[in-house]
Amino acid sequence: MPVLASHRKPRTKVRTTTPAVGLTTAALASVTLLSTQSATAAPAEPKPAVEEVQKKVDALYRQAGAATQEYNRAKAASASQQTKVDTLLSDVAKRTEKINEARRALGSYAAAQYRNGGIGPAATFFLADDPQGYFDQSRLMDRATERQQRSVTEFRTQQASAAKKRAEAVKSLETLTETQATLASSKKDVQTKLTEARGLLSRLTAEEKARLAELERKKEAEAKEKAAKLAARQAAEAKERAEAEEKAREEAAKESGDGSGTGSGTGSGTGTDPGPGTGSGTDSGYAAKAEKVLAFARAQIGKPYVWGASGPSSYDCSGLTQAAWREAGVTLPRTTWDQVEVGTRVATSDLKPGDLVFFYDDISHVGIYKGDGMMIHAPKPGANVREESIYYMPIYGSVRPA
Repeated sequence: MPVLASHRKPRTKVRTTTPAVGLTTAALASVTLLSTQSATAAPAEPKPAVEEVQKKVDALYRQAGAATQEYNRAKAASASQQTKVDTLLSDVAKRTEKINEARRALGSYAAAQYRNGGIGPAATFFLADDPQGYFDQSRLMDRATERQQRSVTEFRTQQASAAKKRAEAVKSLETLTETQATLASSKKDVQTKLTEARGLLSRLTAEEKARLAELERKKEAEAKEKAAKLAARQAAEAKERAEAEEKAREEAAKESGDGSGTGSGTGSGTGTDPGPGTGSGTDSGYAAKAEKVLAFARAQIGKPYVWGASGPSSYDCSGLTQAAWREAGVTLPRTTWDQVEVGTRVATSDLKPGDLVFFYDDISHVGIYKGDGMMIHAPKPGANVREESIYYMPIYGSVRPA
């Protein structure tokens, strides 16, 4: 039976869409990933307020000031240690030369003994042409032996002394190396703090810089107001003291006037002059020194602050105070930490022109009091030597250097 042909319509092959599905899946995955990253990403750190920037910059400058004092101390110690090392090395060289001289003397004695052949004394006596000559020569040899012994002793002494000095020099060199390492570390610390402070300031907009300047003006005005109050209080106290002294003089004159003319003259001359004279002499002596200090300090106004500098074209805070008091014949140490230990401590209310005022708990800044609550100081990097209220910074304490 013949096979009948199929009347079914042939099935059309459907083209696969796998690539399209793959692309769609990838796209969805990308969207999901981006959504996840957006959801989990940390929010951008808000820009600090100008007040916060001011606090950070002030703190960095103060830290840089402390690091500057550390640098100054290390620099002074390094210079002192270098001098000590140079002295020791020079001493070692001189002692080494003495050792060489003693060694040459011993060498000449050894050579002479070798040339003599080491003949015993008995043989020398029997072989001698003149017995008396032998005894004379023997005495000379005894004295020569004594000289040789002294030379040996001198050699050993010089050798031991040179070894001791050489050991001191080595130890001093090690100390110098450590000090120079501290110096380099302090220098790096200062530079790091200043760079960070400058970076904060550089990121401020013009409007923010204007706001910062306004905050500084407000801070200065408040400090000046406190200085004016101190000046008024000191003036009132000075007036009271002057009035009390005047009253005391009047009463003394009245009491002495009750006696005879001769008694009055003698009593007034011997009774009242020595008392005020002693105090006045002490005060006038310090005042004369303070005048020289302040004259020098005023002449430096306008010169730039440079950390580690002690003049004559630039200064840091303790460099200025050291140079100013040097003009009055008083030698101060290099750092604020050492300067605060010099002289007599005084209360803020008892400050006199020329006194040193120290700031912050870490004693990282110092200025020269000029009177009326004001001082002359080298403030900070980017600023010049200037007059300013002592209340611009928190006061640690004050000293009278002389």
